[in-house]
Amino acid sequence: MTRTSVAPRAGRWFCAAILLCCTSPRAAKEVGAILQRKTQALMDALGTDKASVWRESLDDRGVFTSEDGEVFSKAQMVEQIRPFPPGVSGKIQVTDFKTVVQGSVAVTTWVADEHEDFHGQMLHCQYRSTDTWVKTSAGWRQIAGQTLALRTDPPAMEIPPKQLAEYCGRYQLSSGIQYEIRCTGSALEGQQTGRPAKPLRVEAPDVLFIPGQPRYRRVFQRDAAGHITGFAERREAWDLIWKRLP
Repeated sequence: MTRTSVAPRAGRWFCAAILLCCTSPRAAKEVGAILQRKTQALMDALGTDKASVWRESLDDRGVFTSEDGEVFSKAQMVEQIRPFPPGVSGKIQVTDFKTVVQGSVAVTTWVADEHEDFHGQMLHCQYRSTDTWVKTSAGWRQIAGQTLALRTDPPAMEIPPKQLAEYCGRYQLSSGIQYEIRCTGSALEGQQTGRPAKPLRVEAPDVLFIPGQPRYRRVFQRDAAGHITGFAERREAWDLIWKRLP
C-alpha cells in the first residue's frame, strides 16, 4: 500500500470522528424532540392494531429487554402489538425524557407513566426505559431498549402494640453484625450494627419493610410454639438469615 492511498483514508476517518463528537446542542435538542415524539407514538400504539408504528420504528437488528428480563427481537416485539382485550384500557405518557446524541447514535432515557383500567379497577405503574437509536437512510430507528419497573412501597397496615412488641429484640447475622428492632410507641424501628436506625412498617403479619426500600422484606420465622426465632432479609428470591438472640 502506498503512502498516498493511506493519507486520504486517514483523513476520512478523522472527519468521521469529528462528526461523531461534535453534535451541536441545538441539533441534539432537535433530535431529542424527534425521538420523544417517536417514543410517545410507540406508547400510543400499545393496545391497538397499529403494529405498523413499531415495525417502522424498530431496527431489524434490534434487541429489546422487557421489565421481566425477557429478550425480544423486532419481530417478537411487533407481534405483541394487539388491541386490548375486553374490559381493559389504558394510556402511557412519556415523561422525564432525556437524550444524549453522538453523531448518528442517540441514547434516550425516560419514564413510562401508565394508567390502566382493568375491569373497573384502576392501576398506576411506572417504568424506566433506556433506548438506543441509530440514524439510517430511512430516519431514526431504535436498535436496543431496556425497561425496568419502578418499585414503590407497599401499603402499610396497623397491628396492635402487643403484636408489634413480638418483633422487638436483637438478631444476629454473624458474630460482628447484629440488628436491633425497637418499639417506639405505636411504631417500630430497626438498626444494624454501624448504620443509622430506620423506621419499619408492617406489610402483612410477620412481614416488615423499610420505607424507600421496596426491594427488601423482613420475613419472620417462628417455632412450633409460635415464638419468633429470627427473620429472613429477602431481596427478590434471595435470603439472608438473621437468628434471634436471647
